[in-house]
Amino acid sequence: MRIATWNVNSARARVERIGAWLDRSDVDVLAIQETKARDDQFPASVFTDRGYEVAHHGLSQWNGVAIASRVGLEDVRIGFPGQPGYGDPEEAEARAIGATCGGVQVWSLYVPNGREIDHPHYAYKLRWLEALREAGTAALAADPDAQIAYVGDFNIAPQNDDVWDMAAFDGLTHVTEPEREAFRALVKAGFDEVVRDHAPGPGVYTYWDYKGLAFPKRRGMRIDFVLASPALRARVSGASVDREERKGKGASDHAPVIVGFDGEEGLPRDKKKEEA
Repeated sequence: MRIATWNVNSARARVERIGAWLDRSDVDVLAIQETKARDDQFPASVFTDRGYEVAHHGLSQWNGVAIASRVGLEDVRIGFPGQPGYGDPEEAEARAIGATCGGVQVWSLYVPNGREIDHPHYAYKLRWLEALREAGTAALAADPDAQIAYVGDFNIAPQNDDVWDMAAFDGLTHVTEPEREAFRALVKAGFDEVVRDHAPGPGVYTYWDYKGLAFPKRRGMRIDFVLASPALRARVSGASVDREERKGKGASDHAPVIVGFDGEEGLPRDKKKEEA
């Protein structure tokens, strides 16, 4: 089985790219973030026409998460236990959806951006991550052998090598110690980051801004991850970042991340054919 995560930055704007990528990658499960669509606007047919079941959670033109699976889609959950909202009064946002796919509890997560260090959204981001840690800790306490994958756009660069130049991020979010500590807390809770061993840096990124020719200049960030519970971590057999998908007209500013399990390589099928 192969599970992928991809911040598509608008499912409707990216529908043709999504379909083409599914055709060439042939992944079994795709977790999607930033669909920027309500449920009634989400282009489900790009998945169902290809044999995938799909569940989507979207409330407005912002945020939005989904899971598409061709190995089953059961026990769909909107939001994780204790997930906080944002604003005053506090309102829920479409940032987390979970489902059991091929025996794995997959969570598509779009962690709050944080905006600026002194912005209320930054404090919200830290609360959100702490609530996720608490939910994950409780899940593993209830079943230490649970197969759980927390995947998505974490909006955190956990290591200095995960950004093209630390000096460029001085005083900005995504690289602060509280954010990095929140990420490490998830790992300490039992959810290993499983891509880095197979796609080590420096220079391996999952996001490049549209501005300033960031992509051709290789000015990127690694902020999209797959975190796996101990039982699932033991099954990982490969992983990659599909940088090719960031190229060309109409690309998302994020690249898909793929993880293979049980002997499967973490590569798109077309890449495997090229290397055969």
